Amino acid sequence: MLTFPKDFMWGCATASYQIEGSPMADGAGDSIWHRFSHTPGTTHNGETGDIAHDHYNRYLEDIALMKDLGLRAYRMSISWPRIYPDGTGRINQPGLDFYENIIDALLEAEIVPFVTIYHWDLPGALQDRGGWANREIVDWFGQYAQTLYARFGDRVTNWITLNEPSVVSKRGHLDGTQAPGLNDYWAALRVSHNLMMAHGRAVQLYRASGGDGKIGITVNVTPQHTASDSTEDVAAAERNDAFLNRAYLDPIFKGSYPDVLPAWFGEAWPNVREGDLDDVHSPIDFLGVNYYTRQVTANKRGAGVVDAQQVKQTGDHTLMGWEVYPDGLHETLDWVRDTYGDIPLYVTESGSSFKDSFDDSGAINDNRRLEYLQSHFSAAHRAIQDGVDLRGYFVWTFIDNFEWAFGYSRPFGLVHCDFDTQKRTIKRSGHWYRDVIANNGF
Repeated sequence: MLTFPKDFMWGCATASYQIEGSPMADGAGDSIWHRFSHTPGTTHNGETGDIAHDHYNRYLEDIALMKDLGLRAYRMSISWPRIYPDGTGRINQPGLDFYENIIDALLEAEIVPFVTIYHWDLPGALQDRGGWANREIVDWFGQYAQTLYARFGDRVTNWITLNEPSVVSKRGHLDGTQAPGLNDYWAALRVSHNLMMAHGRAVQLYRASGGDGKIGITVNVTPQHTASDSTEDVAAAERNDAFLNRAYLDPIFKGSYPDVLPAWFGEAWPNVREGDLDDVHSPIDFLGVNYYTRQVTANKRGAGVVDAQQVKQTGDHTLMGWEVYPDGLHETLDWVRDTYGDIPLYVTESGSSFKDSFDDSGAINDNRRLEYLQSHFSAAHRAIQDGVDLRGYFVWTFIDNFEWAFGYSRPFGLVHCDFDTQKRTIKRSGHWYRDVIANNGF
């Protein structure tokens, strides 16, 4: 029996555009994901988040399911254009009311809300003004965050500023595979810095608001293993680690960027003004870690912006093409503690996409997902045994949803959603997770 610490936060995570549907309802503005998914050729089968699993209208049903699963916490995000349809200026009260109703329902169900302020659905009106590449967004984001603190700060005591800033920069502005779909090498680096500045501003404003809760950030950490012991492969893995991981963690915890980055990017590296990194370095209360897999990296000229190529490994992979590698979670949690100090940690996302299997009774036997969770919970437990201050684990995700550019082709949920009927069915992994929560272990 692996037993977890008392009061361990067992939860699930979602994101607003992926689950809510009704993206333009009740006065909301459009987001970059609404625009991107409605652009031909950007998503699987042209699928969008227009309906998703209709959480906007069925949130009470979903929260009842969360309570049935025994969730102790729920990580949700708020859609910026539901609050500010134009990105700034006029506040949309129905948007605030919608999230207030969700938060109140969660508290009534004795589920602790962890609120992510930004999970990728930037108001389209702000993208028209340069979006994350425009330094003014630090002020825009600050105004938005302050509005949330003022309305929900008496009930929300756990705040997450940003979700996976590296993905916003790399996939949204460098590769163009996610919203807003840009391929701009120089802009992607500015976006990274502006995201970190916005994070620092939101932390400072929360402190100034007098809030007595906790605030942190969620980063995706991908451990880098070398394809060989060659000097070239080792250097490539170090560059990739700096570009994907340390570019976000170092400024938060050390107040500096890894030296290799400005040296590598040269003139393209953003103009970091005096005082910028002091703001980013504003102390946080916890760090959220998203973990899905590792990367085995080799040096290859022209492979990405840091000449680093991922080498696919043999063994089990998810529908996303990601290697199932639970030891990487143990490694990541230990590495964060050893590198940045003994800060409270949460696994804010970890999960797997596999094809679900239905038996004759209609039950969903997603055994591979169950095995994935079991192995990764075991890895998290080993990190706790090492002395890591891990306080919770949020499975990605609560229910099958719109998986960004993959549309509805990549189910991650503990709960199945029939998108034609909107019927919800708890999968075998969900029933097993309920037992884990009830027993605080397995």
